Amino acid sequence: MRENWSNSLGFFLASVGSAIGLGNIWLFPWRLGEYGGMSFLIPYLIFSFVFILFGLMAELAFGRIHQKGTIGTFQNVFSQNKQNLATFLGGFQTLSMFGLLVFYFIALGWIIYYFMLLLSGNMANMNAENTFSSFAGSAQALPWHAIAITLTVLVVTSGVQKGLERLNKFAIPALFILFGVLLFNSLSLAGAEKGIEYMLQPKLDKLWEPATWVMALGQSFFTVSLGGMFIYGSYLSKKADIPSSAFWIVTTNFLASMLAALVIIPAVFAFNFDPAKGPGLLFITLPQLFNAMEDGQFWGILFFFSVVLAGMSSAVNLLEVPVEGIMHCFKLKRKFATVIVAILAFIAGLPLALNMDFFGLWADTVTIYIYPLSVLIIILVGQWVLGSDKILEEINLGAKIPIGKWVINHLRYGFVAVGFLIIILGVLYKGIG
Repeated sequence: MRENWSNSLGFFLASVGSAIGLGNIWLFPWRLGEYGGMSFLIPYLIFSFVFILFGLMAELAFGRIHQKGTIGTFQNVFSQNKQNLATFLGGFQTLSMFGLLVFYFIALGWIIYYFMLLLSGNMANMNAENTFSSFAGSAQALPWHAIAITLTVLVVTSGVQKGLERLNKFAIPALFILFGVLLFNSLSLAGAEKGIEYMLQPKLDKLWEPATWVMALGQSFFTVSLGGMFIYGSYLSKKADIPSSAFWIVTTNFLASMLAALVIIPAVFAFNFDPAKGPGLLFITLPQLFNAMEDGQFWGILFFFSVVLAGMSSAVNLLEVPVEGIMHCFKLKRKFATVIVAILAFIAGLPLALNMDFFGLWADTVTIYIYPLSVLIIILVGQWVLGSDKILEEINLGAKIPIGKWVINHLRYGFVAVGFLIIILGVLYKGIG
């Protein structure tokens, strides 16, 4: 018998946990810094609530219709003479999530390592830039890679209610409480007001730059975990209110991103660091920042613990997708399927953990080509094989405020166009997610 969420709150927190990850805490603040603060927020909000919100509704509904993962659902949707195609397409989507999982485990291991450095007090005596460059891509990273996998496996083997729900019922409230404490401290720093002004004052030159809109589209598309939400939708009760749930998932995801930015950017300005530092913001700039702050070790511990929670909640979603696929195809028990996927992810990740060039190549290949294509497959199969009208019917099943028929064309043409655009722009810009 297939597992289900115990209640709407459990589903909501797990979905928020899946959406809130390193993209919110790592990518969002430096993109906000690089693309002009409010000038980046404007297109981000437009894309999030005009396109991504309804795409998320459709994906959750599609998953709930047959209450299976993509392989099982596609096999049900496609005609009998196209079962091989259905299995291939569903399997491709499952493998794409596995591809994300492989390098996400490594990054999660880095976060856990930094958390332990701060906890031990060793970070204060280290050069942040040298620490990261000597650690990432070396044998030192392997134990932390293994720890990240082990912790995630312990959650997923426990099942939907006892594992995924239980983790997120703790992690998500804890994450927001920690952000609240960190926010109070960050805004109390002398010079923090410069960071707030930088974030909230629109810079019209940035607003009219195509790159701002492209990166805002990528941020909105990738950070709600499209593709991964299909499996969470498959565990939903038919009584669940999908439109309301999707709205609050997107809204809470945005609030988490803004909280992260409000914690990081004012503090960065207070200590005269560069807010547009790029990917080095998390592993180089912020450790330097905590070293410069009074009681920086304490605040650094709280911050990196919050990042560990966010990373874990996303990792369990990425692991759940291939685990469900193996359970469906080979009729294996959850624990056995989870261990198999975890071992494969560790083996596949070994070259990446030991070589940053391999890590970059793998991450770029998956995020630029494979993952966006897998999401587009879900969109096309849902809107054009199953049919937008049936998707809308499922969206409105259990909805307190039903969505009108206008959304059919919005999904069939508008969101499909967004799916293609993500792939094209990702290739042209060499990554937007």
